[in-house]
Amino acid sequence: MVTLEINGTSKQFDVPNEMPILWALRDIAQLTGTKFGCGMALCGACTIHLDNEPVRACVTPVSAAVGKKITTVEHIEHDAVGSAVQKAWLDLGVAQCGYCQAGQVMAATALLKTTPNPSDEDIDEAMSGNICRCGTYPRIRAAIKQAASGVKSAESKQGAKS
Repeated sequence: MVTLEINGTSKQFDVPNEMPILWALRDIAQLTGTKFGCGMALCGACTIHLDNEPVRACVTPVSAAVGKKITTVEHIEHDAVGSAVQKAWLDLGVAQCGYCQAGQVMAATALLKTTPNPSDEDIDEAMSGNICRCGTYPRIRAAIKQAASGVKSAESKQGAKS
C-alpha cells in the first residue's frame, strides 16, 4: 500500500512502487485528464505537477510521489495561475483536437509560477517538450502571454485592496 496526495486529498493505492503515476491516476483514481501520449516522456501529454514542478507521469514511478503533492489538470483551476492559464486557453480557443492540452496547460502554469513575465525564449524553453500535433503553438504562446497579464492584473488589484 502506498499513500499519495492527489489534488489535496490523500488516497491509498495497492500498486507496485515502480508503476508510473500516470496509470495510478488514470486507471485507479479515475483522473483521466492526464493523457498517455508516447510513454517515453517525449510528448508532454502526461504532464502533472509534483510539488509544483512539472513532471512526466508516464515515466515517473509512484514511489517518487510518496510524501509529495500531486496536482493534475482536474485541480489546476484552484490555483490562481492555473485558473488564469485555463481562462486564456478558452478565451483564445487554443485547443484544436485537445489531446495534448492538459499537458500544455500544466507546463504553462509551471512556467508562469517561476517566470511571471516570460519572454518568447522562456516560453519556447518551457514548452519545448510539449508536442501539439495540430500546431497550435502560436495560440499557446498568445495564451501564455495573456495569462501572464491576467495574473499581474489580479495581483495589482489585490495589492490595491490591502
